Amino acid sequence: MDNAQLIPVVAAFMGFVAVLLGVYGIMGFLSGAGNVDRIKSRMQGESVSGRSAFADALSELGGQLMDVFSGLGRRMGPKGDEEISEGVLKLVQAGLRSPDAFKIFQGCKVLLCVTLLALALVARSVFFARTGLGGAMFLIVGAAAVGVYLPEFWLRFKRKKRLTGITNALPDALDLLVVCVESGMGLDQAITRVSEEMAPSGPELSEEFYTLTLELRAGKKRSEALKSLSQRVGLDDLNSLVTLLIQADVFGISVGRTLRVYSDAMRKKRRQKAEEAAAKLPVKLMLPLILFILPALFLTILGPAGLMLADLFQNMLGK
Repeated sequence: MDNAQLIPVVAAFMGFVAVLLGVYGIMGFLSGAGNVDRIKSRMQGESVSGRSAFADALSELGGQLMDVFSGLGRRMGPKGDEEISEGVLKLVQAGLRSPDAFKIFQGCKVLLCVTLLALALVARSVFFARTGLGGAMFLIVGAAAVGVYLPEFWLRFKRKKRLTGITNALPDALDLLVVCVESGMGLDQAITRVSEEMAPSGPELSEEFYTLTLELRAGKKRSEALKSLSQRVGLDDLNSLVTLLIQADVFGISVGRTLRVYSDAMRKKRRQKAEEAAAKLPVKLMLPLILFILPALFLTILGPAGLMLADLFQNMLGK
């Protein structure tokens, strides 16, 4: 047996040993985790269920993994203040607002890149041993690129999904704000009430309004709190609303009238977007119609005639 035939055996054996050691380590950690808490609870006369100990072990394991990711991100991530601020802002707009979110995200990118590189090297040795240098470099570079850009695509998708939820909930929230303000509530109380009422239908916008309420209760100026809301969300419609509210507060304009005018404009804009989407629907249906429906229709209509013509020509040639 030559060296090329030994490579799959050695790789399979190393993978088996790695999985076995990993499972053994995790089982040992889970079996030993939470012993101190269980002993303290027994000394105090309290009963601890196995489910709570298992949950504590999982939470402790998750905390250790986050520490590993944070350490990797701190060592291998970007060092410039501008890049860090931009990355933190993207994570905040996606709803990830932990203090170590940027470091953990960068650590996940590094770990994913290294893991995919290792898998690419193993696949090159086991499955693509006969490929040339160009194919091997393409496989390795492709794996590294996927490891680097896949978390970015996931973050972009998560941010877009959150912005879509806020966009869909904003007109209803504006209507509720108008009702609350015109009924005699102050703007701060109206925002608090809207954050409570919008929790089931628009949890993203409700969370943002609740954060705004906490900042106002902490003593932050209303204009600064509204600007922070606009920066956290990054939505053009909300930026316009924040600008109108700040101007109404500065110039003494009626907040209720301002909100009603902007609510009517948002409702018209929402209707226009729906009409635009409905107008684009026939154009979008053209491609599947041409590629899938029309060939099947032609085959159904002209298929029997084609078979009859084929039989006729076969008979004529046979004679």
